[in-house]
Amino acid sequence: MKLQYFSVCLPSLAAVSNAAAAPHKDPEAIATKQINQMDAKYKQYIQDTIKTRKTGCTSKNIMKRQEWGSLSKPERKSYIDAVYCLQKKAPRGRNSGIPGSQSRFDDFAGTHIQQAPHVHFSGLFFHFHRYFVWLYEKALREECGYKGAQPYWDWTLSWKDPSKSTVFDGSPYSLGSNGKKIPHGPTTIKAYNITMDIPPGTGGGCIEKGPFTQDKYTLNLGPNVFEPYGPDGGLGYNPRCLTRDLNPYWTNNTRPVKVLEALTACQDIGCFDTIVESLDGTHAGGHFGQGGMGLDTYASPGDPAFWLHHGQVDRMWSLWQGQNPRNRTFQAAQTQTAFNEPPSAPVTLETLVDVGVVGEKKSVKDVSSTIDGPFCYQYI
Repeated sequence: MKLQYFSVCLPSLAAVSNAAAAPHKDPEAIATKQINQMDAKYKQYIQDTIKTRKTGCTSKNIMKRQEWGSLSKPERKSYIDAVYCLQKKAPRGRNSGIPGSQSRFDDFAGTHIQQAPHVHFSGLFFHFHRYFVWLYEKALREECGYKGAQPYWDWTLSWKDPSKSTVFDGSPYSLGSNGKKIPHGPTTIKAYNITMDIPPGTGGGCIEKGPFTQDKYTLNLGPNVFEPYGPDGGLGYNPRCLTRDLNPYWTNNTRPVKVLEALTACQDIGCFDTIVESLDGTHAGGHFGQGGMGLDTYASPGDPAFWLHHGQVDRMWSLWQGQNPRNRTFQAAQTQTAFNEPPSAPVTLETLVDVGVVGEKKSVKDVSSTIDGPFCYQYI
């Protein structure tokens, strides 16, 4: 792989440097305060922009995405039930190159497998995943009666120990626990011409408690980046339990200082993407911190936690855009393949975002703003 992609030379990070240098003060607490200030600025921008609108996205119809732990237990239960519903809905993807799809839920995982080489380490990363998560939210609401908005997992609340997050605590109102603790060595992953060994976490086996245990959910697609590989390039039928291997070594990269670093380092989306997608960045930190299917950059949507993780990734992009919306909302950079291998066309605002069987193609411009185009939501 081209290691220089991850050798991020950050511009002046006064906010981060000052936070780290402040004597006798917790840099994470200082970073959290600054993130909260950025969050307030973002929310004010949303409010000011839509308050006089009479059509399209307005203050009356905007959906508000909340952190998982801030939802009530009945709200979390209704989300979980909607996910189970989607996992029982007849698939549409078998005639679209996903022969192993057993459900609408699998259609989304299969689509991510198909599009992965184009939507990671490329100029389509943020735009594809914003649209992809919105389509998933739309399916939960329109096909399974879910009334709420897509929640997110704020990693900064549980970076020291993800097992204590309400996402992974194993209660009936979580997305299932850690995997059963089993002795195991590192997992070797291979993707995008990168080979790396992921040290073992704190679990490794099938989810033990809560929703999505083996008796309630069957993972059907993948793996793609670690052995034993699934058939048909991960798109064939490969039933098994969902595993997790929660790993604080990796969630350390989602702590407040790391989030603030990404939010304050760049004025353009190419630079921002490089930091967020770096192997020591927040995107990898959340995925690798989950372990199990979270390690698979192709088939990771097979774990329901994927959608909350990418809700937070999208929230980060929203906060970054909200600091300078005039200049940051409609930006494009890089190309349409991972590391531009093979070489591909530049991403422009007119480039189409392909989401396979789960939705129609939309331009990069159409999926750049959460309050324009097909979207009408904000993070609270």
